[in-house]
Amino acid sequence: MKFKTIAEAFNHYRTTSIEDIEARAAEIKGIIETDAQADVQALNIELSGLKQAKENAIERRSSQQNNQADGVGEFNPILGAGMELRAKISDEAASGDIFASPEYRSAFYKTLLGQNLTEVEQSTFTRAMQTAETERRASEFNTTSSSAAVLPTSTLNEVISKARTMGGLLPVCRRFNIPSKLKVPVGTPNNKANWHTEGATVDSEKNNVVNIDFSGYEILKIFSISAAARRMSIAAFESYMIDELQKSVIECIADAILNGTGNEQGTGLLTGVTWDATNTLTTDSISYMDLASTVAMLKRGYANGASWAMNNATLYKNIVAMVDTSNRPIFLQNPQRGGIGSILGYPVVIDDNIEGETILFGNFNYMAYNMVEGILIEVSRDSSFNKGLIDYRALAVADCKPIVKEAFVKLEVETA
Repeated sequence: MKFKTIAEAFNHYRTTSIEDIEARAAEIKGIIETDAQADVQALNIELSGLKQAKENAIERRSSQQNNQADGVGEFNPILGAGMELRAKISDEAASGDIFASPEYRSAFYKTLLGQNLTEVEQSTFTRAMQTAETERRASEFNTTSSSAAVLPTSTLNEVISKARTMGGLLPVCRRFNIPSKLKVPVGTPNNKANWHTEGATVDSEKNNVVNIDFSGYEILKIFSISAAARRMSIAAFESYMIDELQKSVIECIADAILNGTGNEQGTGLLTGVTWDATNTLTTDSISYMDLASTVAMLKRGYANGASWAMNNATLYKNIVAMVDTSNRPIFLQNPQRGGIGSILGYPVVIDDNIEGETILFGNFNYMAYNMVEGILIEVSRDSSFNKGLIDYRALAVADCKPIVKEAFVKLEVETA
């Protein structure tokens, strides 16, 4: 069910139990993270309504308990109606994830556009800035200005969701949102169970776990628009901001996933793995047997969930017309995935950040990127004063690196 407004979503869920509200919120967040076709705007509206309904339910429960303790008896419907009205206006901004509140979203974009804020928006924005400043002091995410504002949660979700629809390796790599320098254990494939002789002792087996810790590298983008932009609506300006951030910050991470040097930037797959005879197959011209041999090189356990990755030119120059020994096409189209199909049963990912005639094969769930605290936005009306422009600066702290290097193999064509 899609809701057009937060109030509509709130009214739908306001009589729902807290447990059911939390379950639906968790379900929506999972959809946003995994479904590239999801209507993120509608889901964010529903999340906002769920948060208001939960806060209203908690307040209503507390009031009932206080009334019963005072001998008042049953819940007063007039008081309840008043609480519902307050929930619609400001409960979401008063507690929980303040960056997900509609008041903060409105205040954020009005501030960037130089428009006047209402009293509620100003109060919400002030508390949000204090929260962000506290979090930055507790981590290495610092800025030279105290005016940097965190991108609203709904906008960040839309940026990530749009990046997924653009293709490439970013959607199939593992995403983290954790503080830098924090080690995170990641499991690797285990050995299968064995038949047991009754009464015989079975030794315990230690799980295979790899610890990964991310550094914090800055991604910076400055873009300018005309001062006339202050006349834009919030929705139009948000759409513009989503496009700019997707093209700059997210595409920077997408390129680093493959080509990052690890020097003041993330470590890419092509540079972070030691490629040698154990994981690389070199050929003069890609053949069916080369592809089969590449699959055979991948260590056991990683094939479940593995994919091919190559640029568009390599696919259509070397693969599309190829047939096996029975004269059947190697590449099978899949119209449901936008024309991208599979090779030998494994899906193909097109990423033009892969240079040359290079084909990667592996489980990209073991390639990860991390964004520490979303994206910070700052505005300046001084630097381009004589041009009538407003400058916006986007700042993100991120990193990427291979989690398990043995989860990837490579096939490449030798150049003369």
